Parts: sequence; structure tokens; C-alpha cells
Amino acid sequence: MSQPIVELRGVTKSFGPVEVLKGVDLTAEAGRVTALVGDNGAGKSTLIKGLAGVQPYDGGEVLFAGEAVSLHHPREAARLGIEVVYQDLALCDNLDIVQNMFLGREEMATGTFDEGRMEAEAARALQTLSVKTVKSLRQKVASLSGGQRQTVAIARSVVKQAKVVILDEPTAALGVAQTAQVLDLVRRLADSGVAVIIISHNLQDVFAVADDINVLYLGTMTARIQAKDTSPDDVVGYITGTKTMTEVQA
Repeated sequence: MSQPIVELRGVTKSFGPVEVLKGVDLTAEAGRVTALVGDNGAGKSTLIKGLAGVQPYDGGEVLFAGEAVSLHHPREAARLGIEVVYQDLALCDNLDIVQNMFLGREEMATGTFDEGRMEAEAARALQTLSVKTVKSLRQKVASLSGGQRQTVAIARSVVKQAKVVILDEPTAALGVAQTAQVLDLVRRLADSGVAVIIISHNLQDVFAVADDINVLYLGTMTARIQAKDTSPDDVVGYITGTKTMTEVQA
């Protein structure tokens, strides 16, 4: 296996007396989809917020491309190339696709927005992901379907040249056809060389797209396994705490 882009070693996080993360390890490699699953309260959101620099870990080590790094602010994570697509997508309905993809980092030319350059880069990002569901780059986001909105949010990370993209429940509230489109997009994102971490409660989606599956149970990583070497029933057992990796290997 190649060197992970991201490696968490024994990270911890507490809120007052409550231990949310209890020495968690996680790795994500370029070109692979790493799924993070677990029941509500398992610590998934806390783990991701630490990696995004939103809620720094209390202890443990974070390695990026083999080098120890400190993530105490979202800007530090973004500088490394770590992008998070949260469940609410953080899109502005009144702006078009190009404006959303460059929101906060607009390209400038002679003191004004370089609309031509931004439109070309947005088109290139969508082309990289083989997106064909968007009719016009100047469509207002308010007119897009749920799957198209997710597409814009993911493509925005390509524009930012992200090395790691974290997707929080990317298929939540989507129909069957839109879910298939988004999962296909996630696969193409990984195939382009990005390390993708996907958080999902839907095991069917996880097994459709993930290379590796990591299971959190009450703040502890109870399973780290390749998707091809496990089954949905086993993963449910890890999630509920009725099965451990030791039991399966035995």
C-alpha cells in the first residue's frame, strides 16, 4: 500500500468529562474511497471536524503525506488541500454555479472578477468529473436538483485542487437515480487521484463505492477493513458492538 495522504494516530477529543474520541486511528490514501460509518454518537462528526480544523483534537498525531501537521483552524486544513462537503452543502441559492464554485476565492483581473477565467475553470472541473447533468454553468443553484447541488459542491473541491475531500452523507435525501449519479461522481473523484472520505449511514451506498471501511463505536475504531473482505452483516455487527475484528479473524 502507498503512503497515506492523511493518517490519524491515536487522536483523542473530550468535551468536559465526556470522552468522544478515545485514541482513534484512520488512514486515507490517494485514489481510494474510505468510508467512515457508525451509529449516532459514535464520534464520526467529531473526528471529521478535527481533521477539518474546526474542533482541534486534544491529543494524538495528524500526518499529512507523512509529515506531522497541526490543524487548529479550517484555513490550515484548506492550505494542505483538505476540503469538507458538509450535508447542508453551503451553497447560495441566489448565485449561479460558477459563482458558488468560486465563492470566497474569486479570480481577479484588473480590479474586477475575471468571469471568463472562472467559467473556464468551472467547466474544466466538471469535465474532469465527467459531469453531464448540468445544462448551463450560469444556472442559479435554486433551480438545481438535489443531485446537481451535490455535484456542484463536489466540483468546488476540484476547483480548489483538493487532495483530500470529506463528504458528509452525500446521498442523504436523494432519490435512487440521483444517488447513483452522486456515487458515480464520488468514484470518479477518487479515480482522479483524490483521497475521498465518505460518511454515510447507508451501507448499500458504502459498499457500492468504498474501497476501505472504518467503523466507529462509542469513540473507538472497532474495524478497519477493505470492503471486498467484509459484508454488510459484519459491518452492522461492528456498528452495534456485537462483533469485533478479533472475533471475525478468529
